[in-house]
Amino acid sequence: MAATKAQQVFEEVEKRIASGIDKADAFKQLADETGRPYDSIRGSYYSHKTKSEGGESKPRTRRRETTPDDALADARAALQRAITSIDREIEVAKARADEAKAEYEALKASAADRKDAITERLEALN
Repeated sequence: MAATKAQQVFEEVEKRIASGIDKADAFKQLADETGRPYDSIRGSYYSHKTKSEGGESKPRTRRRETTPDDALADARAALQRAITSIDREIEVAKARADEAKAEYEALKASAADRKDAITERLEALN
């Protein structure tokens, strides 16, 4: 399946971020290279990001007037999105906590060796 333009933009921006470029600068560079407006690149990036994270990418419907049933349906949909958002927040927080724990364990495991190496260098300077 061919990638959408939004997916292509997302992947290109992510590559640039991984290489150490600031996200805003990545948007600007890609906009300059493609001749597309900065906001178009940014919109494509976040559109794909939202979709890939399970968010909705459908456009909002336009209404001439809001009925009580429409208002109630909108409120239900907003509350459902809030529940989904909370679940995603928990998943992201868990991933960050796991990463932090792994970093802690790695630092703790290597602390003695790093201290010994520094101590050896200090002694060599004396």
